[in-house]
Amino acid sequence: MAVAFVRTVKTASNATAVQIVYSNRRGSRDIEHIGSAHSPQEVEALKAVARQRLHANQESFEFGDGRPEGEALPITSTRSRHLWDALCLAYTGLGFDTACGHDEVFQALVLARVIEPVSKLDTIRVLDEIGIAAPSYRTIVRRLPGYASDEWRQRLAQACAAHVGLRPATLVIYDVTTLYFETDDGDGFREPGFSKERRLEPQITVGLLTDARGFPLQVHAFEGNTAETKTILPVLEAFMAAHQLPEVTVVADAGMLSEANLAAIEDAGLRFIVGARIPDIPYQVTEWRRRHPDQPISDGQIFTQPSIMGGKADPRRRMIFYQYRADRARRTLKGIDQQILKAEKAVAGQTPVKRNRFVQLTGATKTINRDLEAKARALAGLKGYITNLDAPTPEFVMGAYHQLWQIEKSFRMSKTDLRARPIYHHKRDSIEAHLTVVMAALAVSRMVERSTTWSIARFVKTLRRYHTVTIQAGDQTITAADPLPADAQQALARLRDAAAGH
Repeated sequence: MAVAFVRTVKTASNATAVQIVYSNRRGSRDIEHIGSAHSPQEVEALKAVARQRLHANQESFEFGDGRPEGEALPITSTRSRHLWDALCLAYTGLGFDTACGHDEVFQALVLARVIEPVSKLDTIRVLDEIGIAAPSYRTIVRRLPGYASDEWRQRLAQACAAHVGLRPATLVIYDVTTLYFETDDGDGFREPGFSKERRLEPQITVGLLTDARGFPLQVHAFEGNTAETKTILPVLEAFMAAHQLPEVTVVADAGMLSEANLAAIEDAGLRFIVGARIPDIPYQVTEWRRRHPDQPISDGQIFTQPSIMGGKADPRRRMIFYQYRADRARRTLKGIDQQILKAEKAVAGQTPVKRNRFVQLTGATKTINRDLEAKARALAGLKGYITNLDAPTPEFVMGAYHQLWQIEKSFRMSKTDLRARPIYHHKRDSIEAHLTVVMAALAVSRMVERSTTWSIARFVKTLRRYHTVTIQAGDQTITAADPLPADAQQALARLRDAAAGH
């Protein structure tokens, strides 16, 4: 019984030869040399040719030009067709091709960033490696100001809005991050400010607006010294005006909005769901504990508290929900115990006084603030949610708020997978253009993830290995492709269905 398999061996010139070995039980072997390669991509290409030949059950190969059988076959081109075509499918499925006037340079920048986020100059190398004709660096630089324009970004935002199906009372999520620059001096845009990464360098503040599932809708850049609470209203007003939405419900973290901001957002015709700070034990919780002195609060129990905020001069009706979670209480109490232990050591003079909210200083006297400790323990496990929606249910409000992890995931993806920090950009137009590319790449990535159920990292890593190879053998030009595994084929099928709107 004959057995055939593909093997690789090192040659005297330090190349890698790809061969098909035909062996039988008697120990005899026939070796068919496919070619020699000097890079991993070329090796994979030759392996694809060898596997295709095995699948076709070809016993020999006619070169037709008198070339010795052991001589290497030249590879004329290799292309990551499956990966590139899939990303192009997502790009066009989002309507970006039409929105951007079929600008091939912008498409190349966006999809190359999904594949491997590098500098604009190194993007040319990424495109070359996957077999795609790359624009020149001069062309890329010349196009960047156009990608920074309000008109360009608005067309992208319209395409994103159409994809998610915006409608009145749409639920959107807003969050802010900072991107720093390795420079010492500010320039009016890149300025030192509060940094989420605790850095002192000049930075910019970036506000991202997504739908409830974390799909990007709009990105705005602000001066680095702009307070987070000052960014949300301009973004939301521009969003509503651009999409002619009479009402929007925005979800944001507790630190994002002050009472003054909430009032301004409400005056602009917006609804909101935000995390509520809990400075004191809520009245409903106190009353419940008074009526049930020996009964612990049940896990998941919800307390509802209608409230009037803003004072007599400007009363505002709000609804606050407080939910108790046993696991949250356990984690909080553990942290309090650790802080109290450190505070006791500091008060006893065993350790220096560091930042600890339970250490109370009265002149030179150090004591533990037991009243604050008691209040902190009483609040352990409680989380507040505040809204101005009419007749809201706690399930809807808390469910919407818990979607904040989606925008946090989008920010993590943009800052890690897509490396949003515009390291090599110094002019505002270039920075804005870079953020436009990152937003479009984030949208493509989220569409791929949502439709295939694969992470974008897995999707790119898997499909990037499968090349379509063109090899010249005499007068014949042969195209070969390594067959995709079943799970990759299924992922591509799901992406095709999503792009077609099925």
